[in-house]
Amino acid sequence: MVIMKQLFLIYENNPDHLKLLATGKWMLDTVLQIEKELRKTPCDQKIIWDLSGINDFDSAGILLFIEYLERFQDQTHVEVIGYSHNQKEMYVLLHKNIHKIQRPKKKNILEKIGESSFEIYKDIKEFITFTGHVIHAFIHTILNPKEIRLKEIVYHIHQSGFNALIIIGLTSFLVGMVISYQGSVQLAKFGADIFIVDTVAISITRELGPMITAIVIAGRSGSAYTAEIGAMKITEEISAMRTMGFDPYTFLVLPRIIALMIALPLLIFFANIMGILGGMVAAMMALDISMVQFTNRLYEVLEVKHYILGMIKGPVFALIIASIGCFRGFQVSNNTESIGLHTTQSVVNSIFLVIAFDALFSVLYTELGL
Repeated sequence: MVIMKQLFLIYENNPDHLKLLATGKWMLDTVLQIEKELRKTPCDQKIIWDLSGINDFDSAGILLFIEYLERFQDQTHVEVIGYSHNQKEMYVLLHKNIHKIQRPKKKNILEKIGESSFEIYKDIKEFITFTGHVIHAFIHTILNPKEIRLKEIVYHIHQSGFNALIIIGLTSFLVGMVISYQGSVQLAKFGADIFIVDTVAISITRELGPMITAIVIAGRSGSAYTAEIGAMKITEEISAMRTMGFDPYTFLVLPRIIALMIALPLLIFFANIMGILGGMVAAMMALDISMVQFTNRLYEVLEVKHYILGMIKGPVFALIIASIGCFRGFQVSNNTESIGLHTTQSVVNSIFLVIAFDALFSVLYTELGL
């Protein structure tokens, strides 16, 4: 008979069986060490597992015992001896309910697609409900003009509009320069330098000015709306408002939506000016087109309708950004991690919908011949 002692197990190799003596403490802080020893156990003959040497145990130790007992039983005959009354009671309890504490099975691709589809369906359903509340609050406010919160609307116009002028202006200026530089390289090959004015002016006013402004505002103001309302929900300010009889959609959502619908077209107008100015500077540097030449050509090619068609997108983009931002704020649950998650979703959803609606506007304008 050969005896090999380890920290938590003693193996006794007999001719007709292997005796496995469990010793020490089988507890949460030792299960990893015990598991390393159990993995080395051979299963080529009958195993007699003696638990009399265990002097302390907890549920983690019993769960490890259950796991390896089932593994051994799949390969050979196992006889368990030396267990105490307490060990037997815990074994019966955990074995009876082990299916409730087992690790979840890895989901297959179909389950993941199903869960994602259900989450999208749930979001759409909740957004429709949110839209209904907002429309009801809007109609109620129209019928009761005294409840229009002008002070809050002006405050959010200042926060979302005036405070965003620097970042909008700088972004648009740089985009105008990039378009002008890239376009000048191609146009110079054909001696059509002056047509860089057409490229910059029309692309900025009709497409890039509105879209870039909306994307910046989605990341700046849309995320702020989500974080603000989410924080109010966590601190139960929204619940307190409802308790006092105030409608949170009238007090929180409508001022933000109205303010952004006013501010965004003005920001787009400013972005168009800065974008064209950036194109003018780049044209002067790359093609030696003077400011006078650029301005004269600008008067010829840039009709007022291009400005108007671009600015029409502003209220639509603003409605999308503000609605998504407030909607995600109301979805925040009672933990700070949820604020970050829903703020991220707010920005991603807003940017995606802005780009999608911009594409729809382009198709619509083309079909109408505008």
